[in-house]
Formats: sequence, structure tokens, C-alpha cells
Amino acid sequence: MKGYTSETIRNVALLGHGGCGKTTFLEAALLATGVINRMGKVEDGNTVSDYDKMEIERGYSINTSVVPVLWKENKINFIDTPGYFDFVGEVNAALRAAEAAVIMVDAGSGIQVGTEAAWKACERYKTPRFIVINKRDKDEFDFYKTFEELKDKFGDKLIPFSWPLSAEIDEELKEAIAMADDELMEKYFNGEDFSEEEIANGLKKGIAEGGIVPVCSSAFQLGAGLEGLLDLLVTYVPTPMMHGAYAGFNDNNEPVERMSVVDAPASAFVFKTIVDPFVGKISIMKVVTGKLNSGDEVYNERAGKPEKLGKLFFLRGKNQTELNYAEAGDIVAVSKLQFTLSGDTLCDKSDIIRYLPLDYPQPSYFIAIEAADKGDEDKMGTGLNKLREEDPSFVVERNTETRQTLLGGQGDIQLGVILAKLKDRFGVTVKTVPQKIAYRETIKGNSDVQGKHKKQSGGAGQYGDVHIRFSPSDQEFEFSEELFGGSVPKNYVPAVEKGLLECMNKGPLAGCKVVNVKAVLYDGSYHDVDSNEVSFKIAASLAFKKGIVEAKPCLLEPIMRLEIHVPDDYMGDVMGDMNKRRGKILGMEPLDDGGQKLLAEAPQAELFDYAIGLRAMTQGRGNFTMRFEKYEEVPTHLAQKIIDAHKAEEEDK
Repeated sequence: MKGYTSETIRNVALLGHGGCGKTTFLEAALLATGVINRMGKVEDGNTVSDYDKMEIERGYSINTSVVPVLWKENKINFIDTPGYFDFVGEVNAALRAAEAAVIMVDAGSGIQVGTEAAWKACERYKTPRFIVINKRDKDEFDFYKTFEELKDKFGDKLIPFSWPLSAEIDEELKEAIAMADDELMEKYFNGEDFSEEEIANGLKKGIAEGGIVPVCSSAFQLGAGLEGLLDLLVTYVPTPMMHGAYAGFNDNNEPVERMSVVDAPASAFVFKTIVDPFVGKISIMKVVTGKLNSGDEVYNERAGKPEKLGKLFFLRGKNQTELNYAEAGDIVAVSKLQFTLSGDTLCDKSDIIRYLPLDYPQPSYFIAIEAADKGDEDKMGTGLNKLREEDPSFVVERNTETRQTLLGGQGDIQLGVILAKLKDRFGVTVKTVPQKIAYRETIKGNSDVQGKHKKQSGGAGQYGDVHIRFSPSDQEFEFSEELFGGSVPKNYVPAVEKGLLECMNKGPLAGCKVVNVKAVLYDGSYHDVDSNEVSFKIAASLAFKKGIVEAKPCLLEPIMRLEIHVPDDYMGDVMGDMNKRRGKILGMEPLDDGGQKLLAEAPQAELFDYAIGLRAMTQGRGNFTMRFEKYEEVPTHLAQKIIDAHKAEEEDK
């Protein structure tokens, strides 16, 4: 395939709820342009863009794929995104590489949660957009009914559109065009007609600035509406040169901006990585400035190392077409880059820039995992690290307290796909295990105890004797001494503190870390010959075990702070559910785009499945963030269950 100039390139993200027809549209476009000789079907697993084994097995998109379509001397790089919420990170990355988006709507289903999510993503990135009401061959199809629903939801920017434009454009469209330009507004108020050029320019400006959102209909399964949409896109999607400035930082970490132009040092950012079992790593990048050539040496700003570009190629699904160069604005792929990851910037070393990182949502759903075969633990870690190169939106964490490996993402679909890939590509079977909680133990009362260690054997004996008062503290551990008359020599005091500190790691109730304890060493005795540091360490540990039990010990649990975004219709359900989870609503604030922001606190033990529960309660429209806030006492009836479970576990060992 030849290289295309920046003026002839259009980059368009395909968005919408799962099953709305994005992949089918691409099949129809490839058939119409002679790339394929028959349309594949998602359910048959033979489409160009859903080529991954997991996608074929599951029957829906899980990866972003780039499919160029050549239309009337232009190249439209379609970036096909998954429709399910779990893969929202893929949508965000696609919008970073696109100058416009097409939001597909299923005519029979109307506005779905994926439609709303797509609109919100376009608003966040200020992306010009087109809406296509697809599957108009359905019996229940009513364009104007669906259009009015869309307009009620998303506002007056939506304008019904048919292509080619008729000579007599309707009043609504004329008014929208006038809004884009002061001179046209004056003509409109004076009742003057617009010329064809004024209509075209007004539309381009209105769409580029987001003041006009064209809405048209199609039935891509039947090929209907396809050519009109492609014409519409090459005419009205802003070229890469029309994109606003790209923000970033130079090598002194100072903010800088770059306009997408060819006559400049080369720079590109990687928005997607594919780890292909046969080809290796493929980096898909948007060229922002200059020109990339096969064989060029570029600089990876994050890694601080040069990278040698091999052959450049376009991807169309899994098929690769080599080319010699790619100009500013184009999307191109390179394989086997050594240091480069998703989100990295590649640039000319004479003009270093780091573009803003990719925007991945914070993981809200975690599961604890372990290799089914204990010998595969290292292999599991290696496999997960490789998969993170492909999908940085999930995280792998090791909880040092519970000694569990946690896998975090947006939901069970995403994490299920990761575990399936781990088995398929790396031969590691992983099992999900119950998540453990890092409980704490503390004391609510005071105690005054003696710890005495005396051991006599054939040679030198051991002797240590301490009297310690224990009480609650607002510090994690507080130690002091009030010794008099040399009852315990000063040189043994550090050993007493050390003995207590070591005991703080394992409390008497459920073997948890002990916190908020004050210990005062005030008396004791020693032996001239048999006393030593070890003896006083042991004496301190005996005092600790006795003293904590006598000072009303209790169990503490982690309390999380949540910020929950909820549409008004679901507020009652969400608040009722939070009460069932032993949570407290702390307050609420209205959100700019409708709905409420709930502030709440709840025990971590009640929140492991909250991401799935909230999605079910709000039909996928609610979301939340969560962070650790504090520890609070566990209610007595629950504490006893935790203590009993710990005892049973200890007995099994």
C-alpha cells in the first residue's frame, strides 16, 4: 500500500454498545471497496476486525483493531473499539488517536449504556462525532422516534442528516450552520440563502467544533447507507492537520505543544500494543509530526533509549501491508520494538517530547488468584507482565500482608479474558481464591503484667524478668521505660522493645498485626551471670502475649471511602444496597451531566463484588472509585467468626 499524505487521511473511532453493528459496518465497507469478496459475520467468527481467538470464541470485540478503508483517493483509518464497559480503556486510547468518532446505535434497542458511555467519552476528549442509527431494516425502526430520544438525551446539537445534501436544506440544519459562523448568522437573520460553499464550510466548522452532530441511518448488513456514510466522513471529518495542539512535556519536563504538521521533526505516540504469539510485539502508533521511515532510529523518551524501526506496515485486522513511510496524521504499526510500551512517545532525539499518557480508569474490581500448579507461579507472573504490555488497563498487585496476588480491572468480563489468555498463550491455569482481608488487632483496656523467662541447663542459664503496663495509644506503637534502682540494666531495654515489636506482627485473636498499643517497662529483675539480650527479648514476648489478652483485645477491619456516580433513577437502590453492606452515606452532590455523586464509607469485606453489584443495579450506568480510609472495630458477632476461622486454619496446618 502506498503512503498517504496528511490531507487524504481521516482517523475515525467506531464507538457504541456491544452488538450495535460496528464490526458489520467494517465488513460492508471492505466488501464495497473490493478488499474482501464476501462479508464475514461476528457469529461465524470470520470478520476482519475480530480476528483474535478469544473474540471468535466469545462472539464480541475485546481488542481495539485498526482497519483502513480506501475511499475516493482517501484513506479512512477506522479504529474499531469493544462495546462492553470492561474495555473502556480501549475506547479512551482509540479517541486519543482519532479526529472524529462514529457512535453506532441499534435501531431496535435505542439508547443503551454503551451509547451513553461513548457520548461521554467524546465529550471528555472534545471529539467531533457522527451518530448512525443502524439496522434500519428492523420492523420496529422509526428514525424520528429514535432521533427524538437521542436529542432528548444528548441535546440540540443533533441534526438529522441525509447524503447527498438536498439543495433545499431544512431550517434546523440551516440554523445549526449559521451558529458556526458570525457572517452566516447575519445572513440567516436577514433571511438570505447560503451558497453551497457556505453550507459546506459552515458544516465543516460546526462539526469540527462539536456544535453540529449529524445523525443518519443505515442497514450495513444489507449494504444500505454505506456509501453515503463514507462520503460524509471524507467530506466532514477534520483532517489530522485540523486537530488542535497536542500537549506534552520536553526533556526538561516543561509543558510544550505540537501541531500535527509534516514539516517538523518526527514524533508519534503508541496507543495500542498487540502481543502476537507468532510475530511478537506489535506497536500501533499515531504519527503526530514529521514523517516516519522504515529503518529510522527514534528515541523512546520514557525508556531514555533509542529504538530502531523495522518495516512499517498498516494493519487491517491481522493482515499486514508494508509501506516505506508514514506522514503526520497517519496510523502505522511496527513490530519487535525493544523497550516501547503503550502510552510511550517516540521522537527525534533533536526535538524530545513526551505526549500526555493514555487515560486508563482506575481498577474497581479485584480478584485473588494463584497458579493451579504451585510450580507455575513464576510463569504466571511472567505471563501477566506480557499481557500488561497489551492491556495496561489491568493491574497485578502483591498484598504483602495477606500474601495474595490480586488482579484488578473494570469487571469480571475483562479479568476472565485475561485469565483465558494466560492459559491459551502461556499454558498457565489460574484459579480464583477468596480474597483475604488485612485485619488489625488492638486493645481497648489496660493491663499490668509480668513476663519472666528462666531456663537452667548444664552450662550458662537464661534469665529475664520484666513488668510492663499496656494501654491504648493513638500511635501505631509507643514504648517507654520508667525503671529505677537498676532493676533492669539500661543495656537490656532495647532488647525488651525489640521483643515487643516482633510480637506486634501477630496478635492473639486472629494472628493479625497489632496496632495502637503503648507499652511502659517499669520494673523487673536480672541475674549477673544468666541474663542477656535474648532472655529479655523472650521475657518481653511473654509479657506481650499475656498483657494484650488482659487488655480487652479487639479486631479492626479496613474501611473504604467510596465516591459513587449514580443516575437519579437508581439512587434509592444504590443507597439501600450500601446500608446492607454495613455502609454509611456521608453526603451527596449533583453532577454536571445529571445524576448524583454519593460519598460513602463501608467495610472492605462487603465490597469485593461491588463493581458487579453496582453495574447490575444501575444497568451499567453507575461507576465508582474507592480508597482506603481507616480502621474500625469489627462488630462482635462477625469478629468471632473471623477468630474461629483463623483457629480452624491454624489447626489444619
